[in-house]
Amino acid sequence: MGINKLKKIYYRMLADSVKYGSIYLPARHLRYCGTDFYNDDHFFNSAIYEARRLITRMGVTNNSKVLDVGCGVGRLAIGLLHELPSIKQYYGIDVSQKSINWCNKYLQTASLNFMFIKVDMHNELYNINGLDMKDGIVLPFSNGEIDVVYLYSVFSHMRSGDIMNYLREFKRIIASTGKIFFTAFVEENVEDELENPENYIMTWKMPLHCVRYDRRYFDELIKQAGYKIDVFEYSVETDGQSGFFISLK
Repeated sequence: MGINKLKKIYYRMLADSVKYGSIYLPARHLRYCGTDFYNDDHFFNSAIYEARRLITRMGVTNNSKVLDVGCGVGRLAIGLLHELPSIKQYYGIDVSQKSINWCNKYLQTASLNFMFIKVDMHNELYNINGLDMKDGIVLPFSNGEIDVVYLYSVFSHMRSGDIMNYLREFKRIIASTGKIFFTAFVEENVEDELENPENYIMTWKMPLHCVRYDRRYFDELIKQAGYKIDVFEYSVETDGQSGFFISLK
């Protein structure tokens, strides 16, 4: 029996959650956002931080509809359930059925206005057998339905063509006053687009582990998709990613 198969059997035997006060957090082996997040306090506090970022910097209120792209095992959702449990609607989408199952088991049951949906989009790192996005994507939301779109460490693992497909679809589903927050690897005066650059932050071992962009090139992609950059914060996010706050032109 191969080592990878043994690992899968081992992880299936582990508990899928840990109790943190009165709530459940995903078990440490399900937290794919870096080793810092293995610490329960850090994971929970980061969830609260992300929820408050949406509230204070993106105007999210109880009347908002939020779309969390690449929701994973519900870090943002956990924060919003704590900070804004009566939000009008939270949607979490992810390519991982395991992550969606966890969220439905522990978070969707806590509030009916929190919904988690699997989207079967191809990604060499997370969903190699998913549907090819070369002809664009269609998300299961109505025109202008979403107030805020949030993507943490999602575009950092995508080529520009896939990023553009998402940005075009966000333009359809987001309200005219809507806002988007995402993180990405961007630097000044580097190659326009490079997968797993050598000698950059850490050793990148997997496909699309890091896709780094030149700042000027990346800004132009955003503008071509019909958005303006409201705030850019350099290298302040996990693993040196930068934060972008954008809205429709």
